[in-house]
Amino acid sequence: MNDIVAEGLSLLVFGMGFVLVFLTLLVIATSTMSRIMMRIEPAPTPASIKPNQGTASASQPNDQVLVAVMSAAIKKYRADRHDK
Repeated sequence: MNDIVAEGLSLLVFGMGFVLVFLTLLVIATSTMSRIMMRIEPAPTPASIKPNQGTASASQPNDQVLVAVMSAAIKKYRADRHDK
């Protein structure tokens, strides 16, 4: 019985050691690939929004429609709930 327990413990240590080594190598490989890719192609810069594009006036009608739809949905929900 002692041999089985000792064999189980050694298998546990070797298995966990293998997983630790594998994960460490995986982190090192991923970090290395990330550094290589950043040297080849740097991160993209976000595009700036021009102030004269008129985004506020273009989105206002959509907001009004959204408010109307949400109001109708709330009224229907309350009416259905009140009927129960």
